[in-house]
Amino acid sequence: MCGIAGYVDYRRAEAHREELRKMTEVIIHRGPDSVGYYEDDAAGLGFRRLSIIGITNGQQPILNETGSMVLTFNGEIYNYVGIREELREKGHVFTTDSDSEVILHGFEEYGQEILARLRGMYCFVIWDIKKKSLFAARDGFGIKPFYYTQPSEEELVFGSEIKSILQHSSVKKELNEEAIYSYLSFQFSARGESFFKGIFELLPGHFLTYSREEGACVREYWDPKFAAEKELTLEEAVKQIEDVFEDSVKVHLTADTEVGSFLSGGIDSSYVVSTAKCPKTFTVGFSDGGYSEIAYAKELAGILGVENYSKVITPEEYWDAIPKVQYHMDEPVADPSAVALYFVSQLASNYVKVVCSGEGADELFGGYNVYQTVIALRAVSWIPKPLRRALAGLLKHIPLRFKGKEYLIRSGTPLSERYIGNAYIFREKEIDRLLVNPVGRQKTSELTAPYYERAKDLDDVQKMQYIDMKFWLRGDILRKADRMSMAHSLELRVPFLDYEVMKVAGKLPLALKVDKTATKKALRIAARKNTPKASTERKKLGFPVPIRVWLREEEYYNRVKEVLLRPYMKKYFKEDEMLKILETHYSGKKDYSRKIWCLYCFGIWYAEFFES
Repeated sequence: MCGIAGYVDYRRAEAHREELRKMTEVIIHRGPDSVGYYEDDAAGLGFRRLSIIGITNGQQPILNETGSMVLTFNGEIYNYVGIREELREKGHVFTTDSDSEVILHGFEEYGQEILARLRGMYCFVIWDIKKKSLFAARDGFGIKPFYYTQPSEEELVFGSEIKSILQHSSVKKELNEEAIYSYLSFQFSARGESFFKGIFELLPGHFLTYSREEGACVREYWDPKFAAEKELTLEEAVKQIEDVFEDSVKVHLTADTEVGSFLSGGIDSSYVVSTAKCPKTFTVGFSDGGYSEIAYAKELAGILGVENYSKVITPEEYWDAIPKVQYHMDEPVADPSAVALYFVSQLASNYVKVVCSGEGADELFGGYNVYQTVIALRAVSWIPKPLRRALAGLLKHIPLRFKGKEYLIRSGTPLSERYIGNAYIFREKEIDRLLVNPVGRQKTSELTAPYYERAKDLDDVQKMQYIDMKFWLRGDILRKADRMSMAHSLELRVPFLDYEVMKVAGKLPLALKVDKTATKKALRIAARKNTPKASTERKKLGFPVPIRVWLREEEYYNRVKEVLLRPYMKKYFKEDEMLKILETHYSGKKDYSRKIWCLYCFGIWYAEFFES
């Protein structure tokens, strides 16, 4: 795991030599083991290294044997040995044992088609020294990050993190106000353009080309496929899951250093640990038993015969870490579990350089509880759609609350209008009341609409999975996983997010994913082969964090209120609306903890990047 940074400037590349050092130094947490640079009359590439594979000779940037191309790469390619042998048979000469050199020679041989052969997580840049052109790519799931901007037609600046790009003198640091609107709904930056104006995220499964003649061009090369095989039996599905996951875990353990694992009491991490047999596992929780999985994790570790290291996070530690968390995130992310992930990564980094984790299982195998609503809504499917829609429209405008109201509204609202992912914090009417200037009033449904169009032939659960992979997985789950682990120079690997695993998960019919009583139905049964039954049957909790409770305590209520009343917050949000939300929660009338957290995280993030 590493960090990359660089630029192309066809007019005055030499003027940015010192800036390249700053761009690379600011992401030292991504690779404290070593640093490297490549520079010529049009480009500069910087690299920070965390040594995992090819420790003795895997330094970057790395040149091909003719010196015509140079590469910087962040990630791991798990099938690199086979590709390397194939390329050697074609006459390529390798000088290192690293997986990075395989990408470089593979690109020489196959061009962009090498992407279809890579099994792993990555973002990389290849600079063609002779043609003065650049090729960059990001893995299909978006496990590794990549950002870029074009300050002018003659320039391109890029990096693993936005804070690196901001060190370049051609880049102006300016808040992208249009990102605020969607952030308030999604709790993360959901648009392609980041919270910094003109700085874009290269989306998962996309590559970028840049040259003086053709400028910058972004294309998609991979998209997850859901094609249910209705004749697939439960027994067949379970066997296929067992086989493919065991293989995926095996390749994800490829390393020249020890690999540990995060462990909760739930199915995802438990299945990883029971399959990988990692000797060291790591868990965090809180003193309130209802918000801690430490006891479950320790029990499971004892059954599996592995060591478990745990930490109880105090409220003071949690709140004091929030500025660091938002700094490392680069953009505001209002997921309370990000802070817990920060601490479990810190804990693990004291013992290992690599950990496995269970991210991606819910999106691929149907693990979120909200997916069960599709089954629940079948009870009223006999009512004509126009009638259900009319009833839903009427109920939305009636203030009276009664049992079953939300159910009836959902039943009459098309999925594409009501589902944007696992988090839906503020509705559009609430945002309009809250913002001083609701610019960029792009409805959340307009952001998801192109993806619903792609998924129009899928069933409703598959549509939800697809939307979650395109938004929630990219913007929340994997963003916090990468940033919080890298904040402590820890490589995090995700065996569920593997192309071969996706092939199996994508063909599961609805009945093998969710029903009235369970989620991840086939996966749970597959996990029972090596995992205690208690873990495979536990409801999904994620990283439970007691912010709802804390925000009703005077100390933390006051801490949040101080941030909400800062002058810069009043530039974007109406003070009376913010305080109304805070007071309503503090008084115990309603649970507005997630709404408050969304505002508070923005305020802390803004202070880190624009007030410091």
